[in-house]
Amino acid sequence: LCPAVPLKDMKLMDVKLGQLPTWLAMRDYTPGGIVGAVRRAAFWFGKFNFLLKLLVQVWSSPISVFFLGDTKGKLQRSAPAQPPHPLRSPLPGWRPLSSSQAARTAAGGGQREIEGGGCAEAVGEEEDDDEGVEFGTLSSKFSSRKYYHKTTSRFKDLKLQDEGEDEPERKPRRGPKNTPYWYFLQCKALIKDDKLAEALEMFEVQMLKEECVRPTESNYTVLIGGCGRVGYVKKAFRLYNDMKKRGLTPSEATYTALFNACAESPWKDSGLQSALQLRQQLQSKNEELNLITYHALLKVCALCSDLRMCLDVLKEIVHKGHIPTAKTFSFLLMSCIKDSESGFRYALQVWRQMTKLGIKADSHMYNLMLRAARDCGIGDPVVASELLLRPARENSPQLRLTAGRQKEKVKSQRKKGSESAAAVQLDVEAMEKQIFWESLVQPKELIQQQNKDRNQAETEPEALSGPGGAPSRTGALMRRDQNKMEQEQMHLEQKLHFCNLPNLLDSRVPDAAMVSLGTVATPSHRLALMGDVEGFLSKMKQDNAEPNIKTFTLLAELVEPQSPSESSLLALLDERKVKVDVTFFNTLIRKKSKQGDLEGAKSVLPALVKRGLSPNLQTFCNLAIACHQEKDGLQLLSDLKRSGVTPNKYIYSTLIAGAVRQLNYQYLTEILRDMRNNQVPPNEVIIRQLEFAAQYPPKFDRYKSKNSYLEKIDGFRGYYYRWLKVMAGEETPHPWAKYRTAKPADDKNEEDVQDQPGQ
Repeated sequence: LCPAVPLKDMKLMDVKLGQLPTWLAMRDYTPGGIVGAVRRAAFWFGKFNFLLKLLVQVWSSPISVFFLGDTKGKLQRSAPAQPPHPLRSPLPGWRPLSSSQAARTAAGGGQREIEGGGCAEAVGEEEDDDEGVEFGTLSSKFSSRKYYHKTTSRFKDLKLQDEGEDEPERKPRRGPKNTPYWYFLQCKALIKDDKLAEALEMFEVQMLKEECVRPTESNYTVLIGGCGRVGYVKKAFRLYNDMKKRGLTPSEATYTALFNACAESPWKDSGLQSALQLRQQLQSKNEELNLITYHALLKVCALCSDLRMCLDVLKEIVHKGHIPTAKTFSFLLMSCIKDSESGFRYALQVWRQMTKLGIKADSHMYNLMLRAARDCGIGDPVVASELLLRPARENSPQLRLTAGRQKEKVKSQRKKGSESAAAVQLDVEAMEKQIFWESLVQPKELIQQQNKDRNQAETEPEALSGPGGAPSRTGALMRRDQNKMEQEQMHLEQKLHFCNLPNLLDSRVPDAAMVSLGTVATPSHRLALMGDVEGFLSKMKQDNAEPNIKTFTLLAELVEPQSPSESSLLALLDERKVKVDVTFFNTLIRKKSKQGDLEGAKSVLPALVKRGLSPNLQTFCNLAIACHQEKDGLQLLSDLKRSGVTPNKYIYSTLIAGAVRQLNYQYLTEILRDMRNNQVPPNEVIIRQLEFAAQYPPKFDRYKSKNSYLEKIDGFRGYYYRWLKVMAGEETPHPWAKYRTAKPADDKNEEDVQDQPGQ
């Protein structure tokens, strides 16, 4: 008798109708159970094996593979024992296979891996069903089928190592590896280290082309700011246009960087034109700018235009409700320095308007005033006396920010009425009218004022003339003695430092005893109007502005040569604990060299070495200014050679200028010979100097008269033209050449044409 078969192991055809619900409830409805049932059906019905392949693809997840292995273990309880597949759940008692053995098993089962679609499927030919297989078992061919999911790089490496094959070369993965913020930090660090070209290459090549990272506004802004610091206007606006094409919204920092690029441009006209076009675009879009962006626009007007345009921008600043600061007036002072004729008077007027607002100046603004005193004149003395020494005229509105102005700003933010805007513009317009007063006043008033001053000045010379207007003997002698008059003028200039002159930097009205200003011709005179060294430094102390080494360097250029103030500069440096540098001593050497005092210039060198400093090439260039004689210039070149220092083009240019002034052609020949020995290429300035020296005078006739200075010009001309053939000239590099990234030759040549000045 056969043993009774449990109900759960019975086939469907053997189940009675009453046992059918119980039998159905005992079935395994898990994915593994369903796949096992299909496998059993496919075994019995081999013609429908395509259904098995389809379902295996559907249930080829790790969960289904796990259940497949579990179900197979249940179905093979009567089959011969076989090792489990490495990717299935191992049965109890079996040791898991190693990765190398699993690779061999996967490779030897008649399967092929499909890598193109990202997943592998088991593909094999189904053999005919074996006859004589017992019921409930699977054939060894069918049970050895391999099912595995997506392969990994680690599994492939293990397979290659086990087979002893070399790993094929693979290209690096070109996916996004870094974030835009990471690129922002990297570009910012490179720009800080003065590596703008590397930052641009990282952004354009690595970020955009290789890794295809979508940039943000900050990535463009940091690069535009780096281009702005070096004046790379064309690249800054290319980045700005690319930024807009990508749909990114520029920020106020972006506009600030663009205006700064225009201000630092090597070609001021082109930079000003680009800035005005950008300003017009922003006005058409009704873009509201902050005070920092307005300061960048003021910088463009100060460096590339004049004071009138700066005042126009100031009107817009005040009209928008911004309060001017010390930095605002510093840009106005920079624009005053552009006027070499009347810039010092303009700077004093702007300074007074600033002090009336209660704004205290900082060290930078004091340094700007010293620059104005060094580089600019005071203009017409009559106009300067009227504007600087007279009290403010009545009914003349000034630029003031009173307590009511703060309320006016709040009102303008809430409701920008026409009355408040007109009042604000009236203040700035009043300031502009006062600065350019001479262009508004009638010519008759100026003539009357000049006649009045002339009548006061003629009261003293009347004593020098005799009765009837005939010149007396004393007056005639004084007019003939020009040297004596020059000496008296020098004595008056020396007494000027000891007079109790008013400090025009003070906001107080000058003393009524000061009638008018005389001829303020030298920088030392203009410094005396600001209190000289002691008064200037005391004024800085009142405003809590600490002088730096740049302040003392500018004072060294302004003080009267060989005066007590010049001698006390080093003591003042030590008193205020300001660290001295080589530039300060170079300034003292340059002043003495311009006076022709070579020994006095050399006497500064021991003080330089005493403070632990070493002379540089600029020091020797300043010494070369005083080398008017041939022996002094050749001795300087000999000392440089003995010290192991090669003279640069600036030293040679200074020596050539001194030799050309004396028409010493033998001296010029020795200088050119030394340049050839040291292989120093001449620049454009040197060539222009030598071409001037090699020309004959316009009306020179060697047969008519003898000129001792031009006797050796023919020998110099012959040597000079031979010297030109063997010396390579220095090419002036393009200002943006070191910041350009590597590009194809065609694009580079096209950009060189576009970057020419005036394009």
